[in-house]
Amino acid sequence: MDQPDVQQVFFQHIKQNLPAHLSLVDEIAELLNISNDSAYRRIRGEKALSFDEVRTLCSYFKISLDQLFHLASDSVIFTGRLADSNNYSFEMWLKYILGQLQYMNSFDRCEAMYMTKDVPIFHLFNFHELAAFKYFFWMKTILQYPLFGKSIFALDEFMGPLHQIGRKILEEYNKISSQEIWNVESINTTISQIEYYRDTKAFASAKDIQDLYESLEKTIDHIEKQAEIGLKFPLDAPPAGKRAGYKMYVNEFILGDNTVLATLNDTRMVWLNHSVLNTIMTKDTSFTAYTYQHFQNIIRKSTLISDVGEKERSKFFNAIREKIYEKKKNANHYSV
Repeated sequence: MDQPDVQQVFFQHIKQNLPAHLSLVDEIAELLNISNDSAYRRIRGEKALSFDEVRTLCSYFKISLDQLFHLASDSVIFTGRLADSNNYSFEMWLKYILGQLQYMNSFDRCEAMYMTKDVPIFHLFNFHELAAFKYFFWMKTILQYPLFGKSIFALDEFMGPLHQIGRKILEEYNKISSQEIWNVESINTTISQIEYYRDTKAFASAKDIQDLYESLEKTIDHIEKQAEIGLKFPLDAPPAGKRAGYKMYVNEFILGDNTVLATLNDTRMVWLNHSVLNTIMTKDTSFTAYTYQHFQNIIRKSTLISDVGEKERSKFFNAIREKIYEKKKNANHYSV
């Protein structure tokens, strides 16, 4: 790091990834515990960064030096934490998602692309019944919280602060112009989870199952309304005024993997889903460029059903409703 031009490239990269309302010199001074004058000298390349300072900055801003300085390497640097019942709780995981969306919305230009494997998590927060079931399922079955070990799911007993975080997540997502690529099978994961609990007698009543399927139907109805006008809007507000754009594509030959790609000004970020609900993130330019091209390739082979394509849109959503209806009609036969 003894060459000023290389060091300046380093700081330029940090600046490009910094939200517009934050000062580069203030951020560097605070992170390195130095004065603003000392920060300026490092930014201008007048004083070389130490290895400890490089490590601190790379760790905080999630920077790969291999990628930044075009060093020969086949590695891609990802960051992320693993949700569990002890060190990184489900509530902390939800707050991480909220923080990422707030970070995205701090940029002047913010766009997101979502390759769906199941219903995008953000839509689930429109109805507390569906959100509550997902919370319970993830904590009991995926994260295996001891508290839920022998519990059964009852809608009237599962409310609380998680819903407040979920609503905030939805509010932030509704501010972001998005493109979602769906497949008619994208609904299957949520249906399978409900049916799994039904088969294992993990519901308190048949009414809870009925209410869940009705919430899922309402969720699909709202998504269809947004697709029809090509804009995002909350349930309790009309789609008027300034709204984020919403494009929805249907792809018939591939089921996605819940990959998310965001463009923030001139920077791209990718989140990959793994282990059901965990994600890892990278800003690696080669990887994000490859992912962007992959999205474009899939979109070219997909059908746009938002704003236009009324016939294809109706066909798609009716096929999803048929899947839900077939399961919902059996809910009354459930007994504990």
